[in-house]
Amino acid sequence: MQAFSTPALLAVFLLSTAIIWWMGVRITKLVDFVTIRFDLGEAFGGMVFLSIITNLPEIAITLMAASHRNYDIAVSNILGGIAIQTVVLVLIDVFGVGHSAPLTWKGHARVLILEGLAVIFILSFVLMGNQFPESFKYFHSSPIEWIIFGIWLGSIYFISNIGKADAKREKAQEVIHHSRHPTNRFRGSTSKALLELSVGALIMLISGWLLEASGEIVANRLDINGVIFGGTILALCTALPEISTGIASAKIRDYNMAVSDIFGGNAFLPILFLFASLIGGDAILPSLKPTDLYLTTLGIILTGIYMVGMLIPSPRQILRMGIDSFIVLWVYILGIGGLILIM
Repeated sequence: MQAFSTPALLAVFLLSTAIIWWMGVRITKLVDFVTIRFDLGEAFGGMVFLSIITNLPEIAITLMAASHRNYDIAVSNILGGIAIQTVVLVLIDVFGVGHSAPLTWKGHARVLILEGLAVIFILSFVLMGNQFPESFKYFHSSPIEWIIFGIWLGSIYFISNIGKADAKREKAQEVIHHSRHPTNRFRGSTSKALLELSVGALIMLISGWLLEASGEIVANRLDINGVIFGGTILALCTALPEISTGIASAKIRDYNMAVSDIFGGNAFLPILFLFASLIGGDAILPSLKPTDLYLTTLGIILTGIYMVGMLIPSPRQILRMGIDSFIVLWVYILGIGGLILIM
């Protein structure tokens, strides 16, 4: 793509953006249908299916970077992506829920709080992993990266069991799905839904790669710093699936899925360090830069704010957003300002 002119690259960038946005909306309805069909629960569907599918661009970027042992952009994209994907909840709050009530007033199930805890635990281990020497390796990777992978698997098992128990209790009380929009759901067979979901995931992966490739070349031509690009612009571009799927989930009133998509994705992203280490042969966590640790800490803070919002939900709004979303937005803006200062 280096041979393409800058206007052509911008056209590819915008077209990829449009495709990702449209596919995100479509995939949300498909995942909603599949989770109901197999009785998986909204939060679990968001934590596993939506979070992995919407993070396919990050997966492609990380694995490609690891194969070339060029980790800087991939690492800042992962850790910056966690921060910016948390801020996506602000957009869902404003454009998905709107003036009716804050997002965390609508969706504050205990499985979401547990998912938030999983994100904080995993990011805490990212900070701990940086304290070990690069020679502390096991199968070309840091043992801490294996621990993070284990925490992610354990959280899926634990949270899925709790989610199913909560769904059965709500069903017995005849309160489940009363507020959702059945007319906005996918209408078709299970096999068709699974096929479309697979094709959609492939399209999302290809579009995400084109989005990243075109955006990175344009950024290089404009002489934009790699860490700033990876942690902000690229992270925002790869967060487009989360934005579209999150707003779409809120529109069909699957509030738990909307939040779970973000928290589930944020818990999933750090496990990519393990696969990058296995491919590149280098333990990544011990070599994290101060800016990477800064973005990790910012992700923990933003997640904690939303967890407080779910533990103490309030119907109050400021500019069509909940109090927690308002605080998250300003903490993120100030955080990015601080990132620029420490560069």
